[in-house]
Amino acid sequence: MRSDSPRHAVLDITATSPAADLLDADMRRVDAVIRERLASEVALIDQIAHYIVGAGGKRIRPKLVLLTSHALGFEGPERHELAAIVEFIHTATLLHDDVVDESGMRRGRATANAVFGNAASVLVGDFLYSRAFQMMVAVDRMPVLAVLADATNVIAEGEVLQLMNMHDPDLAVEEYLRVIRFKTAKLFEASARLGAVLAEADGDTIERCAAYGRALGTAFQLVDDLLDYEGNSHELGKNVGDDLREGKPTLPLLVAMERGSAGERALIRAAIEHGEVAQLGEIVAIVRRTGALAATREAAEREAALARASIAALPSTPARVALLELCVRAVNRSS
Repeated sequence: MRSDSPRHAVLDITATSPAADLLDADMRRVDAVIRERLASEVALIDQIAHYIVGAGGKRIRPKLVLLTSHALGFEGPERHELAAIVEFIHTATLLHDDVVDESGMRRGRATANAVFGNAASVLVGDFLYSRAFQMMVAVDRMPVLAVLADATNVIAEGEVLQLMNMHDPDLAVEEYLRVIRFKTAKLFEASARLGAVLAEADGDTIERCAAYGRALGTAFQLVDDLLDYEGNSHELGKNVGDDLREGKPTLPLLVAMERGSAGERALIRAAIEHGEVAQLGEIVAIVRRTGALAATREAAEREAALARASIAALPSTPARVALLELCVRAVNRSS
């Protein structure tokens, strides 16, 4: 197997590597921008926004803005604003997602809607969206506004598509992947595209960076979906089986139904249709026995390989090393 395959890559961002130093300084600045731009005279907005942003997270989308910018030689302060903007958009989608899904835990603690209520969570999500657009206008670059306006619209379409697909055990794999590309991968794509746009790269380079982000985001979500049947609640920061409880027909279930016996297929179909987790243990066993988890991880690895290939022509820099490392980590993470 090639040494740059997802499972055997030797890339590593250590605490003393140039890429880590570069990201640490940049992310501190991004966090400062986030704190500054979250300010509101409305106390509840401050409270909820800081609650959800303060929960942390991997901050992958802001890092994509920063790393693609660095990889293409752009060092302007706009990169910090845009990194904060994509984090605000992501956070707004989380607030709305948790209300729609009736989720009770995210990142290891109670969701904002569980603490503050659904109405407040939705409205603060709207605040974050509108604040993000205020910041976009301040950056004063029409191509940037176009990228983020398009991404926000597509993400909303993805949310509606997922809602339409809930409790549908007959969902085609192509439609499942379409939801991923709209709902999750689009903001990854936009984040990587933004770094290239800021650097005023040529059209081909911009599209290659966008393709990298799209494939990375797809790989990331595929692994998220398999971890709902492979991980544990403590590591995931959410309840195992949440996807099934919400009636989401994700790839592990679709593959298990395709490969399982008639009885196993009927069991999974009923669980999806009714959002039933009483037999979660048995369903997890079927998913594992049929090789559905392995098939889902292989699909994620294919996407990660596409992501790596998309940036093969970028200059050899610590930022490019870090982008390649993200492909490895997206596939091999446990949370």
